[in-house]
Amino acid sequence: MKKSLMFVMSIVLVFTLAACGGNNNSGTAGGNNSTNKGAAGTNEGAGTNTGTGNEGTDAGTELSGSYLATGSSALQPLVDQAAQMFMEKNSGVTIQVQGGGSGTGLAQVSEGQANIGNSDVFAEEKLDADKAAELKDHQVAVVAMAAVVNPEITVDNLTKQQLVDIFTGKITNWSEVGGADQKIVIVNRPASSGTRATFEKYALGTKAEDLQGMIQEDSSGTVKKLVGETPGAIGYLALSYLDDTVKTVKYEGVEATEENVANGTYPVWAYEHMYTKGEPDAALQAFLDYMVSDEVQNGVVVELGYIPVSKMQIVRDIDGNVTQK
Repeated sequence: MKKSLMFVMSIVLVFTLAACGGNNNSGTAGGNNSTNKGAAGTNEGAGTNTGTGNEGTDAGTELSGSYLATGSSALQPLVDQAAQMFMEKNSGVTIQVQGGGSGTGLAQVSEGQANIGNSDVFAEEKLDADKAAELKDHQVAVVAMAAVVNPEITVDNLTKQQLVDIFTGKITNWSEVGGADQKIVIVNRPASSGTRATFEKYALGTKAEDLQGMIQEDSSGTVKKLVGETPGAIGYLALSYLDDTVKTVKYEGVEATEENVANGTYPVWAYEHMYTKGEPDAALQAFLDYMVSDEVQNGVVVELGYIPVSKMQIVRDIDGNVTQK
């Protein structure tokens, strides 16, 4: 009887211990689940934060593509600096900026060799009407051009007729316009240059043929260097290139200043165009939008000597007709 009782109690004890062991395991698992759930919760939180961080980064890097902008050397400094700023904000985008003249830029964008054609003139002034119609105009600034001479030249003002006579070869010595007895050396731009087209249209009022003995350069930077270093030299540059290595000459007694351009007193200026063939893709459109943003317009546009379109008090069409805003 005692043996039977002890046997029964042993069985009960085994089941009791097993049950306790099961409860302890369950409790441990539950504790692990609780801990894991907490870790999972922490991870979920980290995941959310990481996601937000990535979205922020993606907003800056989701744009991608490689683009080429060619053309106007007058516009080149502005586009180049703005492109550098844009690429810093959008690491997936590469924008290469080259000069070559407005005609080259317009031809290359028209033929699909470039994504942007930078130009100082309207496309219709350089391309056939049907090709020009395929391009979309993005006006990003205004640039003024001024006649510049070697710093040793004593003349500081030239009339329209005097400039015409100089660039057509009728006047060949500075003594003929009130200067010293010194030969005039013309540093000109090629026919493809928008800067030349603007200078001829609004300063001379006529096209000037290339003269024997004149110096011709593709780059505004080279023009500045040559005028600054060549005795008796005269050329013309966008205001964005002016510094103390050359001397700026007044036009009909009027200085080439932002105020005089904006109010219409100084006539030798042009809109700066960035042409695309049809509608640009998302990344290129973002760059063009950036070009007219407050950051660029009130920053590098002014710093580099250009004039924001918004500051112009007048509007000028392709035929040169001026109206007040």
